[in-house]
Amino acid sequence: MFGMPDEDVLVEMGKTLGFDLSRRDAALFAPVIHDALRQLDGFVQSRAEEPAPPLLHKARDPGYRPGPAEDVYQAWLWKCSIGGGAGLLAGKTVSFKDHISVAGIPQVFTSQPMEGFVPNIDATIVTRVLAEGGRVVGKNMMNGFLGDYGRPLNPHDRRRITGGSSSGSGAALAAREVDISFGGDQGGSIRLPAAYCGVVGLKPSFGLVSHFGAGFGFEQSVDHVGPMARTVEDVARALEATAGYDELDPRQRRGIPDRLDVLSGLDGGVKGLKIGILEEGFADPIEPGVKQGVLDAIGVLERLGAEVVRISLPEHAQIDAAYAALVFEGTKAIHDTGFSGAGARTYYPTTTIVAIERMWREHADMMQPRTKLNLLLAELSRRNWHGAVYARAHNVRAGIIAAFDRALAQVDVLALPTVRNIAPFAESPPSDPAEAVEANIRRNWMLMPTGANTKPTNYTGHPALAVPCGKVEGMPISLQLVGRFLDDALLLRVAQAYSQAVDWESFTGVA
Repeated sequence: MFGMPDEDVLVEMGKTLGFDLSRRDAALFAPVIHDALRQLDGFVQSRAEEPAPPLLHKARDPGYRPGPAEDVYQAWLWKCSIGGGAGLLAGKTVSFKDHISVAGIPQVFTSQPMEGFVPNIDATIVTRVLAEGGRVVGKNMMNGFLGDYGRPLNPHDRRRITGGSSSGSGAALAAREVDISFGGDQGGSIRLPAAYCGVVGLKPSFGLVSHFGAGFGFEQSVDHVGPMARTVEDVARALEATAGYDELDPRQRRGIPDRLDVLSGLDGGVKGLKIGILEEGFADPIEPGVKQGVLDAIGVLERLGAEVVRISLPEHAQIDAAYAALVFEGTKAIHDTGFSGAGARTYYPTTTIVAIERMWREHADMMQPRTKLNLLLAELSRRNWHGAVYARAHNVRAGIIAAFDRALAQVDVLALPTVRNIAPFAESPPSDPAEAVEANIRRNWMLMPTGANTKPTNYTGHPALAVPCGKVEGMPISLQLVGRFLDDALLLRVAQAYSQAVDWESFTGVA
């Protein structure tokens, strides 16, 4: 039952909305508000039909949470077995980052207050994986809203981080516990764990892979979902199986094809292609071993017949301010509008929206300090500039996209390090509470250089692929390939040629 506000509640509520009500005014508002609330309650309680998206393999194993002996790298939140059969993904095991809904399988967004929530829909990528014969085997850990389930361990060195936020996906793949995993990438969150764990990770062209059923915790216009795997071919298969227009995803724009042919040209090689070494991608701070390893990988492509040139794109190093301006207010907009956004004519996953809304409203104080910082900055940005910051961050994007397009008119692919360092050692939180809060705030995504080479293509929407290219101090390093919009298949073709020319097994995963 909903609550009927009295005059005092209405007066206080008005203050939070920026206007003053006297108790006398509130008494005039109250009867009308009560009638409207009764009408809304009647609608919520009605049995009006809500046609849901299709659900394949309706008879589902409920699965289980694996124990420490089975989950040695803390990569899994839940394990299950759904589907399997004929298709592009026949014989492949597939997992999903926990922000992606799989009907009948618990989804906690790595946050304790969400315990017990079970979605009743499949994300579009889940439906498409099942339709192509993939067997869904579980949900992977992620950097969540509250971060209550510990951190995944890097299989190459358990003392080091796996990268966020698709951290469990990276660890599970590197440990050879799954063939393909779908992660989410808002500023590098597929490519960073791919780089630190020695696997392949694709942030597709914006909108190419449907985002329906993948939770928004961030600015929608930089958010992507995409495949990760130990082999280029598995990423290519996963992309071909899931890419294409989806009427349930309002973010997709005109020009998204119904399907994408990736596999037919995968072994086409690189002869005749022009690869541009993106100079700004090698800027300091960069570890010497990473720089040399990536240049050596580009050298392999040159020996295979590609023409290699150097190219400068100053905008690559200038995106941070616009990106930050966008995501602070964009994150708060999602927070305020109920997690799936508002305004689009599509299906809204009611149960997920309600569960997240309750968590945010009833357990907001449990959010990580860096999340609170983002919301505070967003509120101050809105109060000080009245929406101009967010609007400008969107409006200047066209010029930056054009700069990337001009660079990609000169070359077929841009090449640079995915990240400029090897996976750092995990830091133990300080024992002093105040110091622990400060340390968490300092690890805010906006204040760290880690995503300097990954955030730009989240902002522009160009496809970007992380490719293992060696090891330094026993830890993986990664080459990033960036391509033209919807030219994702070409990136995979280049990566496939590279993978076949090197000792790939020594670069990827662990024995």
